[in-house]
Amino acid sequence: MGKPASSTDPARPLRQVRLGPLDMAVERRRDGSILLANTNPLGPYPAAITERLVHWAAAAPARTFMAERDPAGQWRRISYAETLDSVRRIGAALLARGLSAERPVMILSGNDLEHALLGLAALHVGIAYVPVSPAYSLVSSDFGKLRHIVDLVTPGLVFAADGARFARAIDATIAPPIEIVVTRHPLPNRPTTLFASLLEGAAGGAVDAAHGQVGPDTVAKILFTSGSTALPKGVINTQRMLCANQEQVRTHFAFFGDAPPVILDWSPWNHTAGGNHNFNLVLYNGGTFYIDDGKPLPGAIEATVRNLREVSPTWYFNVPRGYEALIPYLRADEALRRNFFRDLRVLYYAGAGVADHVWRALEEIATATYGERIPMLSGLGATETAPFALSADTRMTGAGHIGLPAAGVELKLAPVEGKFEARVRGPNVTPGYWRQPDLTAKAYDEEGYYKFGDALRFADPGDWRKGLIFDGRVAEDFKLATGTWVNVGPLRAALIDHFAPLVQDVVIAGLDRDEIAALIFADLDACRRLAPDLVPGAPASAVLAHDKVRTAFAQLLRSFASASTGSSNRVARAVLLAEPPSIDRGELTDKGSINQRAVLAHRAALVDALYADPPPAEAILAR
Repeated sequence: MGKPASSTDPARPLRQVRLGPLDMAVERRRDGSILLANTNPLGPYPAAITERLVHWAAAAPARTFMAERDPAGQWRRISYAETLDSVRRIGAALLARGLSAERPVMILSGNDLEHALLGLAALHVGIAYVPVSPAYSLVSSDFGKLRHIVDLVTPGLVFAADGARFARAIDATIAPPIEIVVTRHPLPNRPTTLFASLLEGAAGGAVDAAHGQVGPDTVAKILFTSGSTALPKGVINTQRMLCANQEQVRTHFAFFGDAPPVILDWSPWNHTAGGNHNFNLVLYNGGTFYIDDGKPLPGAIEATVRNLREVSPTWYFNVPRGYEALIPYLRADEALRRNFFRDLRVLYYAGAGVADHVWRALEEIATATYGERIPMLSGLGATETAPFALSADTRMTGAGHIGLPAAGVELKLAPVEGKFEARVRGPNVTPGYWRQPDLTAKAYDEEGYYKFGDALRFADPGDWRKGLIFDGRVAEDFKLATGTWVNVGPLRAALIDHFAPLVQDVVIAGLDRDEIAALIFADLDACRRLAPDLVPGAPASAVLAHDKVRTAFAQLLRSFASASTGSSNRVARAVLLAEPPSIDRGELTDKGSINQRAVLAHRAALVDALYADPPPAEAILAR
């Protein structure tokens, strides 16, 4: 996960932020496992997450709950009182259709106000809702994953904001009489309900009665995660999980109780980070959520920058690549960086380790602007844990630090193949996978701990107070032919850091081989800058075959190999991949992360060729 010791500069002052205590009871067992339990009590939490909407609609009715850009570029806002009124009206319409956990609401499109209102309405009256990755409809060519999800959850109503954009996917996977609801562009070939019509009726007593029946064990959502398997798994999210998790978040980020949070966020609501953690922390604490129409991608980051010129977040979440994309804009625009850092208490990241140069750049810019660093923290969570389970505090800054268990969470570090696998119990942990009892049985150990599949190690084996560090995925590690273990996670992170900014991701090969090889998905824009003589729009194969590009990668591979300490972390050969990872083959998850096992399985012939003697011409060698 990078180089924890060098990722932050303690000489620069740190902005003070109020966090909750991380006190642990530690037990070391004879079987080698270690138990850590947070001894700080978890406070009371509601039975249903929309109880917080009811609360804030009464306590701060005119406060903006959510805002998004309208077609004219202006902020379209909705208050807490307006949100509750709409949620109750939509809830009545959903109840009239006889929807339930067995016939849930499914949402195909991304983040917008209609999505938020429909999802909250389902939660309010006890109807499960299923947000699905838009990529399964808009990027996939065969709709295999979407068809699998539809068959598994049997929706009673399907929503897509734009009927025209989602028409092909709907025609291929959603058979009549399942009702289709759209905000605009009704389908031409079947009956379609307009979203606005869901708001036309009055709420009535049926809504209040249904809400009164919602309890901790009510299925709130079914969230899909692909993990390391070919087909997505439906993770049951109960109301208890959502509510307990937000109390855990507020216990740790105690400053949320000092002032309502303000966030600008793009992360998709079909994922637990965006749809549970980020969305619900605003709802739970009476804050304001600005929907970011940007993304951490070329051509899309500009929208985020525009929004950050107008919104001063108090808590900011992004993936490492998103932070990297922001840095040039922050350096170039004083007004932007002053607005961004002004009220900010915490920078939070997930999905991968932040590269050292990105971390240092953010510290330098913040210090130059306001004279202090902003705490940059991460943690460990999963769709199965709602997701907040472990988090770092300001003593544990640095790439790879994931902290300690949250209040109410019991962590078991179980010895597996020479590592410690993280396993957890707590009120935020899922009861299992929807209609997949075989997968549910495999997810827990004999004591009922959910198995993350992630390995952790102590930052200091003699002092648990310094927290835990991510130590790779247990299932991804492998042995070379010599019997030497290769820890894929830390090696992959170190490679990405070393090759930055020329790579997007790396897959590590070498099972039962004599040495390690790397399959590299390059950053084509960065590579093109190395070869300005390339014809504009040249294909990926031409970019990666250019002499200057290959020379740069060869030099970096040699310098990485020369700094290695042995065969377990020496990458001897590599190949640049012109074909991007495929979402249909499971190589790319819907959130854009690489599935190492799927890439190696589908490109086995390429791996075999890379290890041939003599190696092929396209191979890049460290010697």
